[in-house]
Amino acid sequence: MDLPPRKKRNLHLRASMLAAIRGFFFERGYLEVETPHLVPAPIPEAHIRFIETAHGVLHPSPELYMKRLLAAGHPRIFQIAHCFRDRERGDRHLREFTLLEWYCAGTDYRGLMETCEVMIRTAARDLGSSSIRYQGREIDLEGPWDRITVAEAFDRHAPEPLERAMPAGRFEEDLVVHVEPRLGTPRPTFLHDYPASMASLARLKPDAPEVCERVELYLGGLEIANGFSELTDPEEQRQRFERDVEERKRLGRRTFSIPEAFLEALGRMPDAAGMALGIDRLAMILTDSARIDDVVAFTPEDG
Repeated sequence: MDLPPRKKRNLHLRASMLAAIRGFFFERGYLEVETPHLVPAPIPEAHIRFIETAHGVLHPSPELYMKRLLAAGHPRIFQIAHCFRDRERGDRHLREFTLLEWYCAGTDYRGLMETCEVMIRTAARDLGSSSIRYQGREIDLEGPWDRITVAEAFDRHAPEPLERAMPAGRFEEDLVVHVEPRLGTPRPTFLHDYPASMASLARLKPDAPEVCERVELYLGGLEIANGFSELTDPEEQRQRFERDVEERKRLGRRTFSIPEAFLEALGRMPDAAGMALGIDRLAMILTDSARIDDVVAFTPEDG
C-alpha cells in the first residue's frame, strides 16, 4: 500500500506529538498504565452504542479501570488507549479511535484546564509552533485560553438561553449548530459548568449544585477533550448508573450489569480529576486536516 505524501507527513507528525505528550507526563511524575480493552460491564451511558463480543464489551473509555488504579494508590496516571463505539463514522468520528486519558489526585476541573493548556502548548512547541492554522482559522496557543460557562455560551451564541433550551429538549441541537462552531477561535476555549443532569461521573459544584464541575475543550470549533472533577460518592454514582440503565431500556438499547468492582473502589478513591482527550482530533488540528481519515494509518474502509 502506497500512502499519499500528505498522509505520510501526518503520521510522522502524529508520532512526534505522541512522544511529546508522553514526555510531558513523564516529566511531571505520571505513571503510564494499560487497562483492559475487553470489559464485562461498561459505563451504562444512555447514548453510547457499544461494540459487543462473545466475552464482553470493547471499552468506550479506560475510565473505570483507571479510577480503580487511583483508588489503589496511584495518584498520577495516564494512558493512550484505543477505544470503541459502534455506529461512529464521519469526518470527525471512527468506530475505533485513540484517547489520551489522565487522572490526578488532589486537584479539580480547574487544575485539569491548567494541565491541558500547558500540555497542548508544550506539544505544539515541540513540533515547532506556538500558533496553528486550522481550516482557515488562526488559533493562538500562547495567550491565556478562554474559559466560559455553558450558560454564558448560550447567552452569547444560541438563539435561546440555556434555561429555555434544556426543558425544550433543544440543548444538543443548539450546542452543535450554534455554540460549538464559535468556540476555540482565536484562542482555545474551555466550556465549563454543565447542567447537573449531564454530570455522568462528575461532581456537582458545591456552591451551585444546579451545575456540575465538567469541562470540554474546543479548538477551531472542534471538541478536543472532556473532563471533570470526579464524583467519589459510590451511592450517588450507583443511583446515576441505575437511571442510565432505565434510560437505555427506554431507548430500546441493550443494558449491562452495573460495574460493581468500580463502585466498590470508588469509596476509597481520593478527590481527583480526570480528562479524556481525542488524539485523532488533536492530530487533525495540528496537521490542518479536515478529515480524521487523514491522520490515521488505516480506516474501516481499508479492510
